[in-house]
Amino acid sequence: MGKLENKISRTLSLVLRHDPASVGLTLDAEGWADVATLLSCLQKKSKGLDRPLLEKIVSGSSQKRFSLSEDGSLIRANEGHSFPVELKSTEAAPPEFLYHGTASLHMDEIEILGLLKGKRQHVHLYRDPRDAHENAQRHGKNVILEVAAHLMVSHDFKFRLADNGIWLTDEVPPDYLNRRFTIS
Repeated sequence: MGKLENKISRTLSLVLRHDPASVGLTLDAEGWADVATLLSCLQKKSKGLDRPLLEKIVSGSSQKRFSLSEDGSLIRANEGHSFPVELKSTEAAPPEFLYHGTASLHMDEIEILGLLKGKRQHVHLYRDPRDAHENAQRHGKNVILEVAAHLMVSHDFKFRLADNGIWLTDEVPPDYLNRRFTIS
């Protein structure tokens, strides 16, 4: 993704995940926004944003942050909301291990409290440690945590699989964090 697309993707993340009102947008209960309305609201902030560029950003994102409805009239963020959204993600049995990337400066707190959802609706976990690493890179020096997901399920923790392949859960207590490592 180019510099312009990256900037617009960040703006879309802010608007569709955290603050739709900042541009005068309203989302429905499932987090969907009308594409025409979104484009109109963002025209002032994101010069050059039109329907083809929006579609390029949605389809070209390696992390699949956004989805368009089947008819292309609606758009939403697939996960990462800081306000209640009914994503209708599928409850599923995760693989034996999942991974979470975080900034190294948070490790003391994580070792005591585990992974907490904070302001988001869920803790985000990845099937591949490289994806967790990619997600954590923007936070400075990062650490990848291995989560004993299968063991958590045996202790009645629930997992959901978002449309973009990210695993979601409410928390990961420290006892389920097996090890930490870095990827260079």
